Amino acid sequence: MASHRRPKQPSRARVTVLTTAAAAAVVLSANAANAAPSEKPGKDEVKAKVDALYEQAEKATEKLDGAKEKQDKLEKQISTLQDNVARGQEDLNELRDDLGSMASAQYRTGGIDPSVALFLSSNPDDFLDKASAMDQLSSQQVESLKKVQEKQRELAQQRQEASAKLKDLSDTRAELKKQKQDVQGKLASAQKLLNSLTAKEKAALAAQEQERATRASERVNLGHTKAASGRAAAAFAAAESVIGSPYIYGHSGPTTFDCSGLTSWAYAQAGVSIPRTSEAQANAGTRIYSQSDLQVGDLVIFYGDQHHVGLYAGGGQVLHAPHTGAVVRYESIGNMPFQFGVRI
Repeated sequence: MASHRRPKQPSRARVTVLTTAAAAAVVLSANAANAAPSEKPGKDEVKAKVDALYEQAEKATEKLDGAKEKQDKLEKQISTLQDNVARGQEDLNELRDDLGSMASAQYRTGGIDPSVALFLSSNPDDFLDKASAMDQLSSQQVESLKKVQEKQRELAQQRQEASAKLKDLSDTRAELKKQKQDVQGKLASAQKLLNSLTAKEKAALAAQEQERATRASERVNLGHTKAASGRAAAAFAAAESVIGSPYIYGHSGPTTFDCSGLTSWAYAQAGVSIPRTSEAQANAGTRIYSQSDLQVGDLVIFYGDQHHVGLYAGGGQVLHAPHTGAVVRYESIGNMPFQFGVRI
């Protein structure tokens, strides 16, 4: 006879677990369905991120400027060395021709010694090392041979130096390419963030920048700080004449500038040559560690790695080329981490 047992019922604990899991799944599904999409960053957050990217780009820009300056110097040095080598080779050829003429004259008169043939050797050192043969040469021949030796040594040294500088130039060009890519990458990231803002947000940021620049300009007018020197005054006047000029990385005037490009250009207008990069400019004069001792036209160095520089404008303000997207303008010295001033 078939068994008629009741089917086994699930335990109360199992039912509770399953019920709880199902309820949780329903809640999670509902939350997912009702969740709002992630909010895009506001203009203040975007500005903070963009400012950080601009600072990173400026660090790379100063390295780029240094590499460009080094490249220019190396190219000039190599050109000079190559010209010297070419002229030196001409002189050496003339000296050898003179020795050849002496040897030919001795041969025609029958008085040539076999050792005179060494005059025409590519390595006359071998001849001079044989002191016993010196007695057979005239004083004129000895002097000519010494000149050949000296010229050969000079040319060898210049060729070696030119070769080393060509290698250095190749490395510098590779570094220049790397730094340029770094700058462009930072600026592209910053632009992408700015593009995420609405037209209204962009206008608000621009208005904030303009208001800050206006306040800084007013404080400069109230400063009445004297200039550090006549040339410092002239340099500052030159920088003032280009207020509103765009910041372009790697540029040093006369219509577009980066930070150290502005300061080096301004002092050049005053007849003073200072280094191209902010880091080098930090060592171009007497350092001033107290802001209260700064005078108009002094360089002002910012950030621990000295990657930004401006000109002191008086009234606690600095005149500088801030970053991409900005123009040459006044700004409070307190808006950036002050390190020290430099009096040229």
